Amino acid sequence: MNSAPFHRRQFLTAGGITAGTLLAAPDITLQAKDNHPDTPHNIIHMVADGMSMGTLTNSDYLSQIMRKRGLVWTELLGRQEASTCFMNMRSLDAYVTDSSAASSSWGGGKRINNGAVNMLPGMIPVTPIYEILKKEGWQRGLVTTTEVTHATPAGFASSVPKRSMAPQIAAQYLGHEVDVILGGGSKYFDAKNRKDKRDLQGDFRKQGYQTFATKSDLENADYSKKWLGTFTSGHLPYTVDHKQDPHLESQIPTLAEMTKAALKRLTGKKRFMLQVEGGRVDHGCHSCDAAGAFHDQIAFDDAIEVCLRYQQEHPETLILITTDHGNGNPGLNGTGANYVASNVMLANLAEAKASLGVMLNRMGPSPSILKIRNVIEDATGYKTPGAKAEFFQRFLNKKGEALYEMMNKPSNQLGQLLANHWAIGWSGNAHTADYVPLTAIGPGADRFTGFIQNTDVFDHFMTFAGLK
Repeated sequence: MNSAPFHRRQFLTAGGITAGTLLAAPDITLQAKDNHPDTPHNIIHMVADGMSMGTLTNSDYLSQIMRKRGLVWTELLGRQEASTCFMNMRSLDAYVTDSSAASSSWGGGKRINNGAVNMLPGMIPVTPIYEILKKEGWQRGLVTTTEVTHATPAGFASSVPKRSMAPQIAAQYLGHEVDVILGGGSKYFDAKNRKDKRDLQGDFRKQGYQTFATKSDLENADYSKKWLGTFTSGHLPYTVDHKQDPHLESQIPTLAEMTKAALKRLTGKKRFMLQVEGGRVDHGCHSCDAAGAFHDQIAFDDAIEVCLRYQQEHPETLILITTDHGNGNPGLNGTGANYVASNVMLANLAEAKASLGVMLNRMGPSPSILKIRNVIEDATGYKTPGAKAEFFQRFLNKKGEALYEMMNKPSNQLGQLLANHWAIGWSGNAHTADYVPLTAIGPGADRFTGFIQNTDVFDHFMTFAGLK
């Protein structure tokens, strides 16, 4: 079988990267598309939740600064072996989709109203793809940095009227016997936190699952069993916070580590589908948190690299990489003479040591101007001018108000304040209607070209499975 070496593009930036400092490439070989069969044996569906094109662009530049190479995803966009398309992600009732309707379009093949999971108007359920594939003997996995019952994983393995019905979604995972479940959200499986007092985690164990609560548990997993790993009560921490806390690093696996383990567990004679979600990219964008979003986008890219290495050993695997919608549309604004100050300001993000939520917690209620300035400087290196700190203090004390009501939240205003340090501006704090990129590599990738609808992805999945 012929193969092409995976050489990273040579990015030259105005920020001083010259031909003498070309970016290094991870040592990955991509299989040529022409050498693949038409039908994949395995499918990996990867979602950077809430990723606008600005998030991808700025994370690529930040990766060049932090990792001395750009993103694997942006490299794939220029590879002959990969296919790329744009996709309309609208829901049934709105141009702007939420994550549950978006995932349901892939996982159920129908456009539904925002807020539901595989449920049409009139309470008509749509059978999720993981239930369909279960009957066909496929193994199925969900890996995410959010709660495992969150909207994106739920769209592949549940049907409920409201995405907020996490306890019911958790129970449906057991009913559908999803083989691998890794992420956050232990509270939805714990009798102490469930209204019905059901020991759902115990029920998983009775049904032959091994349950994990720590990174060490995952590292010592039994590969003959099904897995339920919930490493936090809620969502997993942002990457920018995870890396700063040795305890978190020792207890909670990264998305790449969970993905690598899941692929090892799912590999075998049976076909499998694995959904991998970098879910906290979306949360960072809702908060106008460039550090939270972009560092998590780079962590998602680490998971892409894991999957490409897997595909190198298992060329019968199709990998899809996409997002479900834009969010906040962050942009690196031209700053300074000839805009060259933007390079330096974006590089400041490499030194960020906390998400905006952690900063606000450190400030506490009704913080002094000195407290605000100290917290921001400790976390970002930015020496906030006194007048700006005073303005932000008035906002925290509910004596000030944003002109754009959508941005009338502490994290959004802190994100606006830090735009003076990072040069990242935001259009808002909510999902956007952007058409989104989808990149495919492996057998069947040539189906994903041009401009497609979100429900086309499900149709292709059914074709790959030999189903109508």
